[in-house]
Amino acid sequence: MTQTAAATTNAEAGPTTAKWQGLTLSVVRVVISFLFLCHGLQKMGFFDKPAVPVGTWPGWYAGVIELVGSVLILLGLFTRPVAVLLSGTMAYAYFVVHQPDALLPLQNKGETAALYSWIFLLFAVVGPGTYALDTLLRRRRS
Repeated sequence: MTQTAAATTNAEAGPTTAKWQGLTLSVVRVVISFLFLCHGLQKMGFFDKPAVPVGTWPGWYAGVIELVGSVLILLGLFTRPVAVLLSGTMAYAYFVVHQPDALLPLQNKGETAALYSWIFLLFAVVGPGTYALDTLLRRRRS
């Protein structure tokens, strides 16, 4: 789709559709980041799992990245660069941890890592949505 066609499509959608898209993206961002935060907390010993020993590679570092990154994504702060980092982290988890076990995500239990990788890539491309600190800060600068 060309930029002209995309602009025409967005203009036809109207302000109400754009408002709902921004709200929906914000809600999805908050839900996904909360679920991802739970994975980070699990690595730190919450939710009936033993903590990953401090400093062990890659588990402990992944847990720290998941904790800090998910909180930033939840708030909508530095969303795009953090989403790139988290997408890469989950791609690493998929290809290094899961993919050697079997070819397909269903076989190697890598569905979650693959989904998170693609969802965070989506946030990196489209941004945080309407209700985010990034959006608030951008509006204040304008």
